[in-house]
Amino acid sequence: MKIYTKTGDQGETGLYGAERVPKDHPRVEAYGTVDEANSALGLARSLLPAQHADLQGDLEYLQNALFDLGADLATRQGSPYAKNVTRLDAADVERLEHLIDRYQEEAPPFTGFIHPGGHPAAAALHLARTITRRAERCVVSLSHQEEINLEAQRYLNRLSDLLFTLARVVNAREGFSEEKWLVKKRR
Repeated sequence: MKIYTKTGDQGETGLYGAERVPKDHPRVEAYGTVDEANSALGLARSLLPAQHADLQGDLEYLQNALFDLGADLATRQGSPYAKNVTRLDAADVERLEHLIDRYQEEAPPFTGFIHPGGHPAAAALHLARTITRRAERCVVSLSHQEEINLEAQRYLNRLSDLLFTLARVVNAREGFSEEKWLVKKRR
């Protein structure tokens, strides 16, 4: 099978079920941004030191979940193909909440805004967090035009919180102190 199909050369792509839409359609923007977040998670995993097997396992789970989410967003509600798609649900959101709670116990106390950065893996997690926030905004925009799985929106909201927490944990484990936002004094 060739990697190129030439079917998108006119600025259209196929949703799951072969329905053609413009490549700048809000649905494509939403699942494309989820894919971008997934790639940033892959970058974070590649930078994560080997001794963090627990984080590696959780990030692998998240990458698989983001593929499910992308398929969810690429398949319209009520499509005949919807039965072939695993849609994220409340249990998936709850799993993220449990992960946040677990890792929050290890993270330093939160005392205010911090600069994204520190260890390269933590910086990549912060990047994934901001892309996830953009994906969430894309899904919200899509929800104004079409019916969506509302758990997808909730999932992205929790995921960005989890990625923030994981970045803080990586920095703590690797001995990087957090740089706090210093508010510039106005004259």
